[in-house]
Amino acid sequence: MKAVLASKNPKKLAELREILTGQGVEVLLQSDVGLELTVEETGTTFEENALLKARAVMEASGLPAIADDSGLMVDALSGAPGVFSARYGGEELDDAGRNKLLLEVMRGQLDRTCRFVSAICCAFPNGDVLTARGECRGTLAYAPRGEGGFGYDPVFFLPALKKTFAQLTPEEKNAVSHRGASLTEFKEKLEYYLHGTDK
Repeated sequence: MKAVLASKNPKKLAELREILTGQGVEVLLQSDVGLELTVEETGTTFEENALLKARAVMEASGLPAIADDSGLMVDALSGAPGVFSARYGGEELDDAGRNKLLLEVMRGQLDRTCRFVSAICCAFPNGDVLTARGECRGTLAYAPRGEGGFGYDPVFFLPALKKTFAQLTPEEKNAVSHRGASLTEFKEKLEYYLHGTDK
């Protein structure tokens, strides 16, 4: 089976390919199938945004499309930045700028509990939809640490490992991350779906 990732992020593609290895699924970028599509994320939940992206790319490509919508939810900020994680502080900010802004907003805040959330959706041309969700709880670091990962990884601290996501190897991150959890659930559902067993 070929599926298109509804994202232009090569790091998300690498994570998806690593976790779906052995499933007989070849995951392609939009550019691999000649698509240059940006889907407006108007949903109020991660699940709604993932479905919007997956459906749009599936309809444009004619192939099954997999979309992930994920973000950081900070308890002291009532779950913000949430679905606006990638646009927090405005489109002109890069990852480092968003991390800096978040740490400034949280300065002096003692409750630093937060969680990463990932919602995955696969839309098929026949109208079928598979969804999965994963979460990873942690705390917000006081300063960025580590060079790996992307997005908020340098400020998302895992007390049990005493490291931020950006300090973990890809294998360590996949074992504990929100996307690792949602992809594991998604992989199980996809395997069930592809074998044609009645649900």
